[in-house]
Amino acid sequence: MKRLIKNGQCLVDGHLQVQDILIADGKIEKFGQHLAANVPVGQIIDAQGLFVSPGLVDLHVHLREPGQTDKETVKTGSLAAAHGGYTTIAAMPNVIPAPDTPKRMQDMLALNQRDGAVHMVQYATITTDRGGDELVDMAGLKAAGAFAFSNDGNGVQTACTMYQGMKQAAALNMAVVAHAEDDSLTYGGVMHEGGVSKRLGLPGIPSVSETAQVARDVALAAATGVHYHVCHVSSAATVQVIRAAKAAGVNVTCEVSPHHLLLSDETITSDNAMLKMNPPLGSERDRQALIAGLLDGTIDVIATDHAPHTDAEKAQSMLKAPFGITGSETAFAMLYTRFVKTGLFSLAQLINWMAVQPAVLFGLNAGQLTEGAPADLALFDLTTPFTINANDFLSKGHNSPFIGEQVLGKTVRTIVSGQDVYPLRDIN
Repeated sequence: MKRLIKNGQCLVDGHLQVQDILIADGKIEKFGQHLAANVPVGQIIDAQGLFVSPGLVDLHVHLREPGQTDKETVKTGSLAAAHGGYTTIAAMPNVIPAPDTPKRMQDMLALNQRDGAVHMVQYATITTDRGGDELVDMAGLKAAGAFAFSNDGNGVQTACTMYQGMKQAAALNMAVVAHAEDDSLTYGGVMHEGGVSKRLGLPGIPSVSETAQVARDVALAAATGVHYHVCHVSSAATVQVIRAAKAAGVNVTCEVSPHHLLLSDETITSDNAMLKMNPPLGSERDRQALIAGLLDGTIDVIATDHAPHTDAEKAQSMLKAPFGITGSETAFAMLYTRFVKTGLFSLAQLINWMAVQPAVLFGLNAGQLTEGAPADLALFDLTTPFTINANDFLSKGHNSPFIGEQVLGKTVRTIVSGQDVYPLRDIN
């Protein structure tokens, strides 16, 4: 069945133009102005006044299933992604059991296929159960359908293990996607080490715990030729290391999370676990360096690091609560409001970082509004203010510091392969 989206504002050569989009067999058949088509009235969507974007692509989400379904499931997490305008997401492997064998990968992919509301790709681990020094069967996991390799949630602590893992991944033309954190430098901290942590009397994590491991890893990446991708970059020093590595020709890419762009440790005025994430919020100098890194191309993409937890867990002190906040349902609206509406970013830049570039970096068939591309679209209202409300979340996690913020950029409709996935009449 064909569908027609009419009168939407689309980005064409970086500028908004009114366009029509004809969808057939799950793909974009035609893209242009004043399209005439034999489409049933019920399949015509009038997008007058709405921004029609390629579906967003998130390289970093935590869906918690199997093993922690009180926090999230594949179904609720993928619906949350759709609510945020995402049509393709990459699921991290810190589930129980982790997808660290071909059989477990096959089981994970079957679950994702059965319950996922959007397109999903699945990370495998680098080492068995994301810990220690025993490398997984990378060739077997690639054959089983793994997207890339990551121990996210943990840094690979031993240089030899990372070196050997990178060599194997490079031989398979697969990426190593790293949570960079030297455990010997974290000192049991719960937030960024600095003046704020000292004032609040909370143990701090020095940013060198991230930077030192990235510096090690870019040297290993240079030696192996692997595509090395750094998760959730958070510090000015790390940005500089990556900038220098790129200048030297190392095959390194990286992402920044919305919360590190939007907040700094100065936001933390009390023991508030809604502001506890890993890596922690850095200084204002770090935040400005991340923005500059995006603008100059050092940082390639924005990824949410969507990390849901239960209300009870996040009601605890920062000393006991788990690290992480949700992001899928708030990312676009918060970034559009704080950065595009203030003139720091253009809308085209934001969509490049949230849709186009993530797909390009990892060879995904996503992130484009072109004829023949998958009909994966998000329709946003950029003009009507709304308040972020936890009751509207489709994620099980309500652990967001952005609840109560008045923003622009509400998701009106999300379409995957030509079919509506948000809103749905029945989301239970």
